[in-house]
Amino acid sequence: MQSIDDINIPDTRLCKEIRELVRDTESELLFNHSSRVYHFGVLAGLRRGLVFDPELLYAGAMFHDMGLTPKHCSHGERFEVDGANAARKFLRSHKIAEADIALVWTAIALHTTPGIPQHMHPVIALVTAGVEMDVLGIGYAEFSDIQRRAVVSAHPRTPHFKEDIIQAFYDGIKHKPQTTFGNVKADVLADKDPHFHRINFCTMIRQSRWAG
Repeated sequence: MQSIDDINIPDTRLCKEIRELVRDTESELLFNHSSRVYHFGVLAGLRRGLVFDPELLYAGAMFHDMGLTPKHCSHGERFEVDGANAARKFLRSHKIAEADIALVWTAIALHTTPGIPQHMHPVIALVTAGVEMDVLGIGYAEFSDIQRRAVVSAHPRTPHFKEDIIQAFYDGIKHKPQTTFGNVKADVLADKDPHFHRINFCTMIRQSRWAG
């Protein structure tokens, strides 16, 4: 069992089966990224004094990118919804309470929607916090060097992780560009303000404080 700052992946049958399923389904890049999301989410939750169910957080973290995989990628849904649906199907097969399944579903569905998850249930907030830390370096300075090194040592980043994760996103959504419709407020500003410049997700990844 891997331990980071005395934080363990829950040693339960559910989490073991989640780990096995995700490892068998995702690339090593996405599996390690999802594992880091869990650990950074737990560390953020403890730092903020939040109370959360580690199993549900683990489910949300590990399934959050399953919609990028060929097995779970639909032709018409956002990849976030595909991942949320995969998690829901798995959790229902394990007789998890519907209220808990709804939390995990929402955590995954909202993990690329900034500004909302942090105001919701800790499981929802912390999946997004883990994703934002690992991909964008948001909150980077709030984690110690020891914590960051421990997480990355347990679940390594590829030498060119920033470009690799951008490519993984592209590969998972390129066949359904209509599902990437996002924040409509940016469209309003672009229409009315000639000086407006959209925030670019890929630029944010490349400019994050993470190396590689």
